[in-house]
Amino acid sequence: MQNQAGSSLLELLLVSLLAGVLATLAVPAFSNLLLDADMVAQVNRYVHGMHIARQEAEKYGTDVVLCRSTDGRHCNHAQSWEAGFIVFVNRDRDDPPQVDAGETLLQAGSAYPNGVITANRNAFVFRPFGKRSVNGTLNFCDRRGRDAAKSVIVSYTGRPRATVADVASNQLRCPS
Repeated sequence: MQNQAGSSLLELLLVSLLAGVLATLAVPAFSNLLLDADMVAQVNRYVHGMHIARQEAEKYGTDVVLCRSTDGRHCNHAQSWEAGFIVFVNRDRDDPPQVDAGETLLQAGSAYPNGVITANRNAFVFRPFGKRSVNGTLNFCDRRGRDAAKSVIVSYTGRPRATVADVASNQLRCPS
C-alpha cells in the first residue's frame, strides 16, 4: 500500500477558520478604501470644475459659475449639492445664476450618491483677475461621519483648496 499525501479534517477546519477571520478583518478595511476613493474622486471633480471656472473667467473676461444641477444642463438651486453640478459662462450675470441662450456650458459633474455635500453658498461665481470672486466652503461627508470628512475652501481670488479642516482649523461637521 502506498502513502497518500493529503490533509486531515482538523487541518482543513483550521485553514477555513483562519480564512474566515482574515476575510472578516479585510472587509471593513476594503469598504473604507472604496469610500475614500469615492470621496476623493468627488472632491477632485469639484476642485477641477472650480479650476476650469477660474481659468475660463479669465479667458472670457466675464463671470463663470459653478452651481448645483440635477440634469447637467441647468442650475437647480433648490437641489442639494450631491445631486451634481455644472460650470457655465454667465454672460448676463443674473442672480441667481441660470444658463441662458448663448451661454456656454463648460462642464457637468456627476452625482455623489454615497455621501452628502453641504455648502455655505448657493453658487460659486468666478470672476476675471482683479475682481473679487465668491468665497465659500463645500463639505463632503459619508456614512463614516466627521472623522472621514473633507472640505473644499474657495478663497476670494477663486482659488480652491482641499482640506480636512474648516477655515479655523476645526474638525469638519457632518449632518446626522
